[in-house]
Amino acid sequence: MTEPRTHTLEVPGCALHYDVREAEGTTEPILLLIGSPMDATGFTALARRFQDRTVVTYDPRGIGRSTRTDGAAESTPDLHADDLHRLIDALGGGPVDIFASSGGAVNGLALVARHPEQVRTLVAHEPPAAQVLPDREQALAAIADIRRTYEREGFGPAMVKFITVVGLQGEIPSDFADQPMQSPAAFGLPTEDDGTRDDPMLRQNLMTCTHHEHDFEALRAAPTRVVVGVGVESEGQMARRAGEAVAERLGTKPVTFPSNHGGFLDDTFGMPGDPDNFAVTLREVLAE
Repeated sequence: MTEPRTHTLEVPGCALHYDVREAEGTTEPILLLIGSPMDATGFTALARRFQDRTVVTYDPRGIGRSTRTDGAAESTPDLHADDLHRLIDALGGGPVDIFASSGGAVNGLALVARHPEQVRTLVAHEPPAAQVLPDREQALAAIADIRRTYEREGFGPAMVKFITVVGLQGEIPSDFADQPMQSPAAFGLPTEDDGTRDDPMLRQNLMTCTHHEHDFEALRAAPTRVVVGVGVESEGQMARRAGEAVAERLGTKPVTFPSNHGGFLDDTFGMPGDPDNFAVTLREVLAE
């Protein structure tokens, strides 16, 4: 595999930046690694474990190097899917294999629903698809409360609520918004409101990603092989429960991956998973 080469792709309202790590002599499709709001840097460890394949990573619109030019405050999964469609076209049209994490899994599912011919296999790892949860109403209400907290109090208090929600075991309580929360300082988060309201997750993607209604009829009819992944350490958490619900709607069984929601991460970001064994499982899934 070569060192990553960075490219820029102009799409409506944004300049997307993506990186290509080319493997010579491979006959396998391009492996596209995507997240949201995670940018390309979050997939460095996983990309290094696929030296025998051409790997592409990118920064979604409004995140990292991909600067928006449309002035919009939010991005929908359908908009991200259109960006991915244009990116795959720029890479030769596909079909590609995709590993998609978290919000990227939501966007990957939206892409397959609209452009299934571009994707051979999609591995959607723990998509936070709150609309399909058994406790849908409580989950959506809690997410809306996180957004209101961000608008009212800023990043620190909103992130405390976000961390609390994603780590909860089991159904989201209906009185989540009224429960006392720890100080942001307890999580190493800022306690002062700096006045900004442009966070890529809390402002741009939180509501649109979790509230997205997936086209399961189109997904079931697609020639794309869709595999839902869940983390072995994520038992009972919202993203895993949503992944399990998505798999059920697709008529499939989820594949259990090592570690947690970010199981492919090394210790670069202070939240290490198990990237070696995660990559082994991903290889097995892609090879089936």
